[in-house]
Amino acid sequence: MQRRNGTLSSTAFALSMALAAATTCNGLAFAQGAYPNKPIRMISPYPPGGGTDAVGRILAQALTEQLGQQLVVDTRPGASGQIGTELATKAPADGYTLVLGNVAPIAILPAANPKLPYDPLRDLAPISLAATSDYILTVHPSLPVKSLKDLIALAKKRPGELSFASSGNLGGPHLAGELLNLLGGINVLHVPYKGNGPAAVAVLSGETTMLYGTGPAVVPFAQQGRMRILATTGLKRTLPDVPAMAEQLKDFQVTQWYGLLAPSNTPREIIDRLAKEVARAVSEPKHAQALIKLGTEPLANSPAEFRKFIEAETARYTKVVRAAGIKAE
Repeated sequence: MQRRNGTLSSTAFALSMALAAATTCNGLAFAQGAYPNKPIRMISPYPPGGGTDAVGRILAQALTEQLGQQLVVDTRPGASGQIGTELATKAPADGYTLVLGNVAPIAILPAANPKLPYDPLRDLAPISLAATSDYILTVHPSLPVKSLKDLIALAKKRPGELSFASSGNLGGPHLAGELLNLLGGINVLHVPYKGNGPAAVAVLSGETTMLYGTGPAVVPFAQQGRMRILATTGLKRTLPDVPAMAEQLKDFQVTQWYGLLAPSNTPREIIDRLAKEVARAVSEPKHAQALIKLGTEPLANSPAEFRKFIEAETARYTKVVRAAGIKAE
């Protein structure tokens, strides 16, 4: 009898555990289905006023409208995006902390700094691209060049005399200048500044010779005759009357991009949900036009595609960094 009671007790225990497990699974499914149920923090690893900040605020507005919860932009600039990106890697993997990455902290810094305190593809989960843009190569109008071919010829005649401004070390503009040096067989000196604004001012004043800038930063000055546009840095033309550098230099490509990532181990259901929401956001006319006005192209992809994209970008910039002998400071 005692044994029978023991058997009955074991059976009852097993049934109760099964019921509890089912209840837990249903609870988890409900919790995931209810995501988000509180505000989401999106870390922007660059200061206000730049491209990353501008894209981030457009994306935050769109996702706030779509998700029904506030997406709060948390600006954490410094060290070419490293500070804010590293902060995201240490956040809870619950879908309530995201980071808006771009080419520098996600692809270039890992290529240039073996001691980087994070590995983007190990410590972050790619969600989706949001936008891309090419840089525009501009020169001071006093420089006697009308094309990229002219510029390369002049640089070869005056090695070490010309200089290019960038918004800082190890950003896309820095790598664009170094890649032109490598593929063009020239030596144009890099002069880093603290942001796009100071870099543009340096070219306007004649302090430096040329600049790799974004559309909003350089097109107005070109229209005023204060800068001359020579080329764009993508594989294809983004400005109809301006050649892409790849038309003369095969395989030249340096593109700024912006994409959303989460801490690694964030539930797959949340990653997939956010990827769909980003795709919806950048295809919605109001938000797409806002991105286009910034000089960017709205573009979304799947988490798997974004991961492959980052892998390819890192491999490409690793080659440039090694060939140019660039090291993180």
